[in-house]
Amino acid sequence: MTVLEDRIEMADSGDELTLDAMFEWLDKMPIPEGYKTEIVGGQICMSPQRRTHWQITFDILDQLRSRYPRKRLMSDVRIDYPGRLNGFATDVTLIAEDAQLDDKGRWHYKDVEFVAEVISKDTAANDYGPKKTTYALADVPVYLLVDPYTGKWHLHTLPKDGEYRGEVSLDFGDDIDLTGTVVGLVLKTDEFPRD
Repeated sequence: MTVLEDRIEMADSGDELTLDAMFEWLDKMPIPEGYKTEIVGGQICMSPQRRTHWQITFDILDQLRSRYPRKRLMSDVRIDYPGRLNGFATDVTLIAEDAQLDDKGRWHYKDVEFVAEVISKDTAANDYGPKKTTYALADVPVYLLVDPYTGKWHLHTLPKDGEYRGEVSLDFGDDIDLTGTVVGLVLKTDEFPRD
């Protein structure tokens, strides 16, 4: 069956669209290697993984490994968030120590302690907009945006009622002090490359 036939069948059946159905369609599509896919507010978003993007992601993961075991760190792993059809594949995710997989073998958003997104041109609006709001609604304690196009990072903390109350923005080269958060360490940014 093709993706189009699946959509027609679903539309005819009257079933409501679900994240699982959308990800099943994605599994059947010929997505080019090196592209990240996720669903934001019911829209399928694909962005190429560039060298700069991966270097920053790896740098953050490498620094987090100094404190956290590998089993608590993820990159590009689907986690479903509150709101309509939000299945994100965050660049870096830190899961709580006592987190358990659900019956579908997925992590629950309530166990997410830290997310970091490295901006891509095509999906930047999602990271600065609906994803930021969704992470705040999900009470993710720490949301870090790293923008290689501007050479700045943006730290969002203290989520309440769908907003982050704490926000700090500084330049690459300035440390990201997370010692007052659940993350509990300082991230160095002096080796983050720019696009």
